[in-house]
Amino acid sequence: MTLLAKYYVPGLAVEDHSIDVPLDWSGHEPGKGFAGETIKLFYRVVTAPEHVHDDLPLLIFLQGGPGGAGPRLNSPTSDGWIEEAIKHFRVILPDQRGTGRSSRVDTHTMAAIAAAHEGESAIALGGGASESGSAAGASIAAQAQAAYLKKFLADSIVRDFEHLRLTEFAGRNWVTLGQSYGGFLTLTYLSLYPQGVTASFTTGGIPHVPADATEVYEHTFPRMMRKTAQFYERYPQDIERVAAVADKLPSAGELVLADGRWVAESGRDVTLLPNGDPLTVERLQCLGSDFGMKPSFERVHWILDDAFLDGDGSAAASSPLSDEFLTKVMNATSSRPLYWPLQEFIYANGEMNEPIRWAAQRVRDARSEFEADKRPLNFTGEAMFPWMFEQEKALRPFKAAMDVLMDDTHFGRLYDAEQLARNEVPLQAAVYFDDMYVDSGMQLDTLSRVGNAHYWTTNEFEHDGLHGSEVFAHLWRESLNRGDLEALF
Repeated sequence: MTLLAKYYVPGLAVEDHSIDVPLDWSGHEPGKGFAGETIKLFYRVVTAPEHVHDDLPLLIFLQGGPGGAGPRLNSPTSDGWIEEAIKHFRVILPDQRGTGRSSRVDTHTMAAIAAAHEGESAIALGGGASESGSAAGASIAAQAQAAYLKKFLADSIVRDFEHLRLTEFAGRNWVTLGQSYGGFLTLTYLSLYPQGVTASFTTGGIPHVPADATEVYEHTFPRMMRKTAQFYERYPQDIERVAAVADKLPSAGELVLADGRWVAESGRDVTLLPNGDPLTVERLQCLGSDFGMKPSFERVHWILDDAFLDGDGSAAASSPLSDEFLTKVMNATSSRPLYWPLQEFIYANGEMNEPIRWAAQRVRDARSEFEADKRPLNFTGEAMFPWMFEQEKALRPFKAAMDVLMDDTHFGRLYDAEQLARNEVPLQAAVYFDDMYVDSGMQLDTLSRVGNAHYWTTNEFEHDGLHGSEVFAHLWRESLNRGDLEALF
């Protein structure tokens, strides 16, 4: 192991490690040597201080996202499941490739790729876009960026982890715990390398197999409406406050960038966030992306509470929006660099009949309830839209690559339905009945076709239930009492 640091935080013994993995796993197998360009995979090993010298079973945490790094812990209770897990396991917390301290991908990466191909003619790259639509005329730089981003999806992430298991942990089997997107990674792991897994836990993250991004958003947009209605029921005063804010803002479609300034074609004033991004009705609606977590209603309510500058802060058409409000909106609607660029491509499984072509936007366009001039204004959830890559500073460097990827139909295979049907690895899933992000009905449909799968369906928790103290402990007891962990304990 490449040990970078060894230290303690209150209640936890921590080791930092890093290994090399291939940027491109094509032609390589985990656990074996490889040639070509490499990237760093960073991971932490966390243990209860009293168990530092004990030979505990291994549990690897598959982080949510996409584009999510492993948790940064202040104590065993700062992420609720950790306190229970370290009683029984040595816990491995990797930063998925491209995130955290694992060869990060951000605007600098996209700029470097573009600069490396500056002036080259538009030709197809191996593993790049199809020859249809806007992709056919894309620059070589855009195609190179798109090809690079495709190497940061689940098929590569899981191969990184299997390589880690084989090379740094002597091939010992481990237990996987997948939160949200980590559940997607779990099914990829069970499709590709089930022999490395003793048992799997998932929370709020069983993908629908076969995968279809459009189908996902057809299920989740109605949930976004219900969550908005519940928010307004709890805080009816915010109906007026949200409307008053929205009435001051242009829609995303009105904006053009002229001589370095954002201008609304309607002549409406443009409000800028502290980072220079324009605040539109659509970006305001993105405050709802957190509505599947607790206590998200309260977080959004208190953001709106600071919206108006004048007087006692009551909603008023004449009052400017406060700097504090604009800062809070900016922070609440900004995202990790890979989160939105990869969001819809987590549903891209192998050779597809049709490209994704902005699935969330297409579903939204068919639902007039989400239009910018509707009142009460509906919030949107975990969904990305084309305007983000035009109007958000942190995402603009990804735009050319996104245009290529949205017309692409060639992706790595994520799920093997036949292998999942004959799966023998015990899988214990927590399915949140009211999950806003991952439809519970679609999760249960998939689980009905996965061998040795068990599930616990509950409406007691939201999508982030794992971060409390109860969910992992419940899954642990279920698996232990069923004998799924007999080989370990």
